[in-house]
Amino acid sequence: MKPGHSLIKHYLQFKDLRAEEYAYLFDRARVIKTRFKNYERYQPLVDRTLAMIFEKASTRTRVSFEAGMYQMGGSVVHLTTGDSQLGRAEPIEDSARVISRMVDVVMIRTYEQAKLELFAAHSRVPVINGLTNEYHPCQILADIFTYIEHRGPRVGGGEALECLKGKVVAWVGDGNNMANTWLQAAEALGFTVHVSTPGGYEVDPELAGIRDSSCYRVFNHPLEACEGAHLVTTDVWTSMGYEAENEERRKAFVDWCVDDEMMGVAQPDALFMHCLPAHRGEEVTAEVIDGPQSVVWDEAENRMHVQKALMEYLLLGRIG
Repeated sequence: MKPGHSLIKHYLQFKDLRAEEYAYLFDRARVIKTRFKNYERYQPLVDRTLAMIFEKASTRTRVSFEAGMYQMGGSVVHLTTGDSQLGRAEPIEDSARVISRMVDVVMIRTYEQAKLELFAAHSRVPVINGLTNEYHPCQILADIFTYIEHRGPRVGGGEALECLKGKVVAWVGDGNNMANTWLQAAEALGFTVHVSTPGGYEVDPELAGIRDSSCYRVFNHPLEACEGAHLVTTDVWTSMGYEAENEERRKAFVDWCVDDEMMGVAQPDALFMHCLPAHRGEEVTAEVIDGPQSVVWDEAENRMHVQKALMEYLLLGRIG
């Protein structure tokens, strides 16, 4: 029997979990990744099923969730709006009621956050945000875990979060779902985001859903945002669903390409991240993304490990 609605914990945006829960998740991700690298069989989700619903195309989200669920011993059902009723006449509420009676956890990658929240409100099982126009919490979960791996202590738990205190993350580019989620993470975990976007593409603090304006600073020039940063990160200039604005954005963002000069004013050991796919020569130069400070491939792989920890937590609670 599926648990009642009041017992369900969803992951729809970064602020849905508390700092101590993130400390636990990062510790579990470290343990799960170590087992994976050592070819140790670990399958706590045997007989559990993940439904993945895609309205937006995906490479990393699909592979990371699907491979991760199989590695944990579970099974996967893959749905798109083309082969389900979700994109047709059936109300989202009804789809949620039906699908959640047949599976144990649902991941949705869609456009409007409101659609995700409506599904979750009528689901009998945990719902995970695989990306919406407003937020991308699983990606920031992976990014922070990657930073802890490279710059944090070789221990888990609360000690891992200490390496984030007082740090500066420079966000260069569009004030999009990634930027919104970085602000939520900064407020929750105690670091600061330096935001630099072209005019007209600013982050909206109300949409980002933050209450503490001290967790971020806005800079007109991206070079100033990168000064002293411990992590420099960006995203494509045109996110999925905004392709009609591509040429307009290309002109507006021309000075927001992360290059050696920007990395040069950051901390000497600053890392570079990008959620991918990347367009070399647009939002980042080849020298940066393929250079020694880039950790984009670790970051991409870590989507799988943190999502395995997340699914384990949402389905089984704390282990040990």
